[in-house]
Amino acid sequence: MTVLVTGAAGHVGVTLVRALLAQGRRVRALVRSDTEGLAGLDVELVRGDVRDRRSVAEAVAGAELVIHAAARISLSSVDDPHLQAVNVGGTAAVVDACLDAGGGRLVHISSVHALDLVGAATVDERLPLAEGRDASPYDRSKAAAEREVLRGVAAGLDAVIVSPAAVIGPYDFKPSQVGRLLLELRRGSLPALTGGGQSWVDVRDIVGGVLAAAERGRTGERYLLGGEYRSVVELVEMAAKEIGARRPRVVLPLGLLGALAPTAERLNRLRGREATLTPVSVRALCGSHEVSSEKAVRELGYSRRPLAETVAETMAWLCEHHSGVLGEARRVAPSGA
Repeated sequence: MTVLVTGAAGHVGVTLVRALLAQGRRVRALVRSDTEGLAGLDVELVRGDVRDRRSVAEAVAGAELVIHAAARISLSSVDDPHLQAVNVGGTAAVVDACLDAGGGRLVHISSVHALDLVGAATVDERLPLAEGRDASPYDRSKAAAEREVLRGVAAGLDAVIVSPAAVIGPYDFKPSQVGRLLLELRRGSLPALTGGGQSWVDVRDIVGGVLAAAERGRTGERYLLGGEYRSVVELVEMAAKEIGARRPRVVLPLGLLGALAPTAERLNRLRGREATLTPVSVRALCGSHEVSSEKAVRELGYSRRPLAETVAETMAWLCEHHSGVLGEARRVAPSGA
């Protein structure tokens, strides 16, 4: 069986490719240019872009399983045409290519942020999709991407959706925003932490859920892949303990960060820099969102490892693979995807 993975160079993608190879699968990886995380792996590399329908159709051809992991992540509160092009247009291209190819199954990797989380104490599959101006541009784009998948299902496509919580774990080659935060801790360059927290889930457990959904997920269904809720302070304390470091003592309250975020985002945008302190990132850390994986556990056999184990193995991997200096330090703890 040939399995196509879009977004194969991303954090989830490179972990997924490794798991598929370990199962003896033939893997085709759709990538744009960055292949560091795939170096030395026995994969069929296909250069392309999910925004290019022709390259997507060529990549899908002959694949019995397509796992759509490609996505653009953004903390911006300003509409970004690239979000629509990649997250919505790219998903539509994958859906249409799968419909045209006929047969096979599509597993679409979404996010819990595609759901309307406002006021939700517990996050589960019953929540509506995010929409309206109260949702961030990223949230709306992921919700719209899910609607594209459901459009395909209505047209006869065998597709299933998995929605992970905040991703953390090894094989973080780029690294991710959470990876940068932990690397700053290691280098002693993290001056302060934020309040709030997330449901943190190991990237390897996400991959396990994705592969289970490919085998046992019901067509047209969504499965949330939750983790363990911890505050940012607790997460960093766990990481600091692993490497014998001290976490920053200053913890900036979310109320203060919320007041500063609009100005900080505008300044970074004027300087042409990616902002991590934005109204979106602050809102993502608010509330104790417990992500329920009950449906995934019941129907897919989903399981997750203890967060302490994840943090220990993540720190070991980051320290081994990222010994250099970050191009530009992030100064505020970011939200997850």
